[in-house]
Amino acid sequence: TAIGAGAAVALAVVVASVVVFFVVRGELRAQIDDTLEERAQEIFRIPLSEIPLRNGESFLGIQPGFGEPNTLVQVVKSNGKTLRQLYDDVELPVSDEALTLASAGMRGDSVISETEVAGTHVRVLSVAYEPGFAVQIARPLTEMDAALSRIRLFLIVIALSGIGIAAALGLVVSRAALAPVRRLTEAAERVTETGDLSERIELGGRDELSRLAASFNTMLAGLEDSNRAQRQLVADASHELRTPLTSLRTNIEVLAGDRALPAEERGRLLSDVVEQLGEMTTLIAGLIELARAEQRTAAPEDVRLDLVAADAIERTQRNRPSVAVKARLEESVVQGVPATIDRAIGNLIDNAAKWSPPGSEIEGDVRDGQVSVRDHGPGIADEDLPYVFDRFYRARSARGMPGSGLGLAIVRQVAETHGGDVVAEHADGGGTRMTLRLRRAAKVAIS
Repeated sequence: TAIGAGAAVALAVVVASVVVFFVVRGELRAQIDDTLEERAQEIFRIPLSEIPLRNGESFLGIQPGFGEPNTLVQVVKSNGKTLRQLYDDVELPVSDEALTLASAGMRGDSVISETEVAGTHVRVLSVAYEPGFAVQIARPLTEMDAALSRIRLFLIVIALSGIGIAAALGLVVSRAALAPVRRLTEAAERVTETGDLSERIELGGRDELSRLAASFNTMLAGLEDSNRAQRQLVADASHELRTPLTSLRTNIEVLAGDRALPAEERGRLLSDVVEQLGEMTTLIAGLIELARAEQRTAAPEDVRLDLVAADAIERTQRNRPSVAVKARLEESVVQGVPATIDRAIGNLIDNAAKWSPPGSEIEGDVRDGQVSVRDHGPGIADEDLPYVFDRFYRARSARGMPGSGLGLAIVRQVAETHGGDVVAEHADGGGTRMTLRLRRAAKVAIS
């Protein structure tokens, strides 16, 4: 993420600053160490002597002109005593390493250390000179410490500036990168507050956030279609129920009235009431079947399409003895929910039986994952063909016949949930052929 990248840049700046500081300090120390080594080599070429004074003290005799004014030279004896130059008032502390070099060191053995002398930070080179003697050469680190202090300050300023710039850039980049997330959040909040499923997010780019926004838009579109279908279903159901309910109420009021009715008229009214109740029962059963199909979560399984079709044909012939069915059933296996597939095939056969004239024959074929049902009825008008699978749609020629207008809608819903489709077409020689195709290759989730 952009914030992580900014943090990484800030960390890199800090690490680089620390590395630069230690590298510079190492280089400065190396230069001082080289100078001390040069002085030690020069001392090895110069005879050292101990010069006594009248007061009984002694000082170190070194050839005039040796060394720099800020370089201290001191000889350490193996007994711990020291000899300084005549005008040096500062005595270097004798370390254990220096005593070891004086007593047992080989000529040229050396060790470098740092210490404080009279409040001054110095770097000391201790080197074995002759048996019983070692030489200490010291140089103040005042200039180096001052330079390192300035460098440290500069690096701190640079590091803080780098962290600030990285934070600012990370903030800017993160705001730009998270803009789709904010739009997604705002859209979700607006949908929650208003219930308006037509809300969409503008897409731009091909990154993961754009894909997320596209998926969110697809989800909203699906919810909008589902909500629209539910509202349409309720509206259609209300419209379809209004007519039989009104007629049923009228007939019941007449039957319950005070006026005496002839037996023939009373029987006709009772027959109408029973018929209307049957129509309402069929309609409600269809609505329940549609609702159950939309909520179905049964796992798909292997289904022998030919066996299911054979059961549906047998059931139709049992319920409609006057209808003959000529079946050509080839073994065919699909993936799906057996109960819903059985209902869809049964609806196709029932629809064909309803439109078949007496003595005619229905043709049913099953092969390659599809079921074809053909009747020899009057056929479907061209203007009605695109709508025969819509809910509650009834062609003008069918409005005087029993039915809820939901049977073929259930067939289409079953086909779509199984990854297939259903089509209606004119058959050669008259009648209608309806073909239900189900996907065979892969399992589909029924939802």
